[in-house]
Amino acid sequence: MIDRAVLVAPGASATRDHPSLLAIEAALAPLDVPVARIDLPSRKATAVVVGMVREAAAALAVRTGLAPTRIVLGGRSFGGRMCSMAVAEGLPALGLVLVSYPLHPPGRPEKARTEHLPLLSVPCLFVSGTRDSFATRAELEAATTAIPGPVTHVWIEGGDHGLRGRDRDVAADVRDWVVGLPG
Repeated sequence: MIDRAVLVAPGASATRDHPSLLAIEAALAPLDVPVARIDLPSRKATAVVVGMVREAAAALAVRTGLAPTRIVLGGRSFGGRMCSMAVAEGLPALGLVLVSYPLHPPGRPEKARTEHLPLLSVPCLFVSGTRDSFATRAELEAATTAIPGPVTHVWIEGGDHGLRGRDRDVAADVRDWVVGLPG
């Protein structure tokens, strides 16, 4: 019996067919965990994009017959951030998967995207490269201390923001974390 599903969104310049999202879906398929991959327009107002996350999460809940609290939300970079903002605004979720979370624009740590982090009470998985220009390890670990929910960090040694060539590693980490969430 299906007891959870996953909704993932790509980074700002990618589509729902990004290799990392396809790898996450492939890693969860043998475990019968449904995955919905969605596109998000990065050139729309944040409120519009967050609304699209809400609609997609509701549609996945209906399609799978699961309560909204049984859906894991997230994605890469921009997509993950939009999902985290939706949860911070009250969208129910089982957890958040945040791959290459864009803590700040490259080289601009003073422009941290952290205002909503204290509102995240669900378990959060951050999968990041150790050479990510959008957040150093120290910056991300310090920022996520504001999250009241449980936080797990997985560091991909030598990985940059794109984590190119590491899709299977990322997908395995996401799979293990998702299936390890309380059932």
